[in-house]
Amino acid sequence: MFSKVLSGATFGIDAYLVEVETHYEKQLPSITIVGLPDNAVKESRERVLAAIKNSGIEFPLKKITINLAPADIKKEGSSFDLPIAVGILAATEIINPDLLSETFILGELSLDGTLRKIKGALPITVEARRLGIKKIILPTESVKEASIVDGIEVYGLQSLTQVIQFLNEEEKFDPIYTDKDEIFSQVNTYALDFSDVKGQENVKRALEIAAAGGHNILMIGPPGSGKTMLAKRFPSILPPLTFEEALETTKIHSIAGILRKDQALITERPFRNPHHTISDAALIGGGTIPRPGEVSYAHHGVLFLDELPEFKKNVLEVLRQPLEDYKVTVSRSKMSLEFPANFMLAAAMNPCPCGFFTDPTKECTCSAMQIQKYMAKISGPLLDRIDIHIEVPAVKFKELASSSAGEKSSEIRKRVISAREIQQVRFSGIKNIFKNADMASKEIRKFCKVDNQCEDLLKMAMTRLGLSARAYDRILKVSRTIADLDGTAEIKPQHISEAIQYRSLDRELWGH
Repeated sequence: MFSKVLSGATFGIDAYLVEVETHYEKQLPSITIVGLPDNAVKESRERVLAAIKNSGIEFPLKKITINLAPADIKKEGSSFDLPIAVGILAATEIINPDLLSETFILGELSLDGTLRKIKGALPITVEARRLGIKKIILPTESVKEASIVDGIEVYGLQSLTQVIQFLNEEEKFDPIYTDKDEIFSQVNTYALDFSDVKGQENVKRALEIAAAGGHNILMIGPPGSGKTMLAKRFPSILPPLTFEEALETTKIHSIAGILRKDQALITERPFRNPHHTISDAALIGGGTIPRPGEVSYAHHGVLFLDELPEFKKNVLEVLRQPLEDYKVTVSRSKMSLEFPANFMLAAAMNPCPCGFFTDPTKECTCSAMQIQKYMAKISGPLLDRIDIHIEVPAVKFKELASSSAGEKSSEIRKRVISAREIQQVRFSGIKNIFKNADMASKEIRKFCKVDNQCEDLLKMAMTRLGLSARAYDRILKVSRTIADLDGTAEIKPQHISEAIQYRSLDRELWGH
């Protein structure tokens, strides 16, 4: 006898159809799984056997062959447990096969027959809908993210017994639906707020500019000056996610298995803060079967690298591609996968190994050679990709003791959203450019035209500071954002002057 069950697996952040074919014949009892299964899939034999028996069903003592098609792509994970079990029961006529042609089935089985959460439920549900499938069966813990997809009936079931009852139409189960409007009405509930930060108005201004134009930012200052505190509040002033951005971000978190079971959709911009001991594979993505890394988890959000020079040099260098292309390509001998990585980089560092080079109250104990070696850990090409460098001075006692609260994140965010709306109108019709930071040379020449006075300022900065051509472009981009925040169509000398101030590491301040 033969049966076919429709299931799915992820490849990158997208999914593809997997047909679980089951054949059995009267020979010595055995179970063979073919179609490039990994160890987790091979082990499903034992889970399926125990789950069927513990569900009160006699396991067929026959030779069973299971094929996972297409057979040329490696299958991994435990989500094939349920379709394999259903395939065996359908082949032995315990399950009616009538609904199998219009139903996707996914789930990991416990030994007692209950269903456990799986990875990648959202992208697989999107693919099932694209293929015209009417229904999808998932474990209850994975149903929340899948139910965000319109146009397909999503059923969250708890056990193999319930799946048999559903497919044999012995019991009625209601599909799960999630109201997207209700989810988006609960967004922007950040616990951290800019009003918590005392002083540092110049740094808040730089972060506002970075948020308004989507610019990368590097904060340099002594320990305890508030760099990390400011960075953690950075997402609270960013514009809210659109539905398309939320869906793409959720897909990445879904395939990584880091989405909360009660979370249907990620509605707030991610904030990722990896430790400086992270490997390049964990940052960028990798593995035998490539998985996304921190840069992809931060997609449409913020990647914060604290103590930037403490990261291994090779780890920092691999950031150059995603900062330029907004994506990561992970190549292996048999496959090449692309993960989105359109994030804003926020980094923080001390001005020297001891941290007190720029602190007026504490003496720096580092030699010029030590400072030079410390700063050299960050390469010129990487610094060129960071639009804004801002000094974060130690907070004065007067500011710390002040009882007045700073400006709230919600007020700053309003200005940021207004500036982004100007940019959306400006770049409408231009492919892959949504904010000022995305501009290439062609767009910079078109949208960042300056008068003679501005040109003189730029010429002086280039000559005195020895700026690279890329740094010149960064200054123009940041100037354009400052002008947008001011609501002016033209870039004025004061906008250029302020943008030049945000190239701290290009100025000879650090004794190297």
